Amino acid sequence: MDKINFYRTVFSQYLIDKIEHKQPRSLYEPVEYILNLGGKKIRPVLVLLAAETYDCNYEKALDAALAIEIFHNFSLMHDDIMDEAPLRRGKKTVHHKWDINTGILSGDAMLIQAYQYFENYDPKTFQALAKLFSKTALEVCEGQQYDIDFENQDEVEIEDYLKMIEYKTAVLIGAALQMGGIVAGVSDNEQQKLYEFGKNLGVAFQLQDDYLDAFGNPKMFGKQVGGDIIENKKTYLYIKALELAPKELGTQLKHLYSIEPSNPKDKINTIKLIFEESGAVEAIKGKIVDFTEKALSQIENLETSQENKQIYIDFSNNLMKREV
Repeated sequence: MDKINFYRTVFSQYLIDKIEHKQPRSLYEPVEYILNLGGKKIRPVLVLLAAETYDCNYEKALDAALAIEIFHNFSLMHDDIMDEAPLRRGKKTVHHKWDINTGILSGDAMLIQAYQYFENYDPKTFQALAKLFSKTALEVCEGQQYDIDFENQDEVEIEDYLKMIEYKTAVLIGAALQMGGIVAGVSDNEQQKLYEFGKNLGVAFQLQDDYLDAFGNPKMFGKQVGGDIIENKKTYLYIKALELAPKELGTQLKHLYSIEPSNPKDKINTIKLIFEESGAVEAIKGKIVDFTEKALSQIENLETSQENKQIYIDFSNNLMKREV
């Protein structure tokens, strides 16, 4: 993982160097604030990794990496407003530290800034990057809308849920890798392999997140265990449990998802038992393996050295163990 850590370090420094203290401060200070909140920098790291996979100096891909990191944080800023979230990475969200109007407008500025970094490339590369970026940004919006729609739906199908997490989370990881391939000038076919690797890994990662939210070690997971249950989110576990559970158990699960007790401990424990007894836990574990294997199958087909392929494999294994 030395190379991954190296990319994270050089990108973090590049981000610091590029953040300008522009005017008006009321617009740009929130931008600087969210970009300095930390995070694992997974997406920009993948842009740099993909570029160097094909003997392209990672420095050439830094602006594309910066664009995708700014876009990612823009989407978080607006998501926090929609979710009424008070905290992001342990700090106040932008709309709580300032106000909602600031969060909307500063987020809009970030989206525009992201596109501006593509202007540093030659016309052909710019066009390819901007085309992919526009497609991906729209899909992320669609994924967010699907997620919002699910809150008001009595029934959600598994395939619809998988489509939602693909659009909301996974396509941006796929796009990060493809952007590295675009900067490196590789073929469309090779770019697609990178994209499919990232997309499938992103779905596996989100499904694992669903599982860990209910069954993870809170010290390792870094979030409140049972948060999705408290919020009555229709995750893969919930949808699969309704599909597999006997009628009485399914009715009980629906009832529990309709109440908001002041002390949710018993609710969480009962629902976790339903998830286990229905077979939903085994189902999600199997799906995580399926999508991880789909991702890794693309790596074997890459036109690069075995050493480079191993970096992707190690990255995937560590990501799924929550070590990066």
